[in-house]
Amino acid sequence: MLESVQVCLFDAYGTLFDVNSAVARYSAALGENANAVSSLWRQHQLEYTWTRSLMNRYADFWEITREALEYALDTFGISADARLINSLMNSYLSLTSFPEVDDALRELKSLGLTTAILSNGTAYMLGEALRVNDLAARIDVCLSVDDLKVYKPDPRVYQYACDRLEMTPQQICYVSSNAWDLAGASSFGFRTVRIDRHHHKREYLFETIHHEERSLSAIPALLRPHRQIGSLL
Repeated sequence: MLESVQVCLFDAYGTLFDVNSAVARYSAALGENANAVSSLWRQHQLEYTWTRSLMNRYADFWEITREALEYALDTFGISADARLINSLMNSYLSLTSFPEVDDALRELKSLGLTTAILSNGTAYMLGEALRVNDLAARIDVCLSVDDLKVYKPDPRVYQYACDRLEMTPQQICYVSSNAWDLAGASSFGFRTVRIDRHHHKREYLFETIHHEERSLSAIPALLRPHRQIGSLL
């Protein structure tokens, strides 16, 4: 099933970049609710993208991220002055990549695969995350839904990736840690790999996830035999 893969396409937030690292830097200021704030921030960040897509009322991911942060802070009664909000938002621009990301991307490129990102984040947000983690050279193409003004898992987003990459769905291996994103990608026709770092139960069982791994480190080994087979065909 992976013999035809030419592109390894990654989700960004939660897959390449640790979304909890933004709050971790300010845990002292947020107190005992820091982890809960991080979780609620992420939850509503995603919910707002889905709701706005269904309402046809697009706002870019930076605006949505700020709205979700303000809601999370207010929910826990944390006094959120402009300085704290700006600090947390700037922290989101420099999320820490997961430890294995650099090596995994380097190995995939050595196999002759195109490496790409398909993300809800704006081009600026993604560019900053790649820059601060010194990963820009590891990614060949960086795609943002902001070009379409609709969020994943709308099928138009995955079609946009095919159009930009000039590939069929079967030529793209899509890697994500987000179950809802994988469901959309699989439904569209991508070959999908779930990265489950925390041993979560499978979700969205009405869609097939083709492979499941604990870390991005496993992706090169997963694709290498198929690259060798493909070269012989």
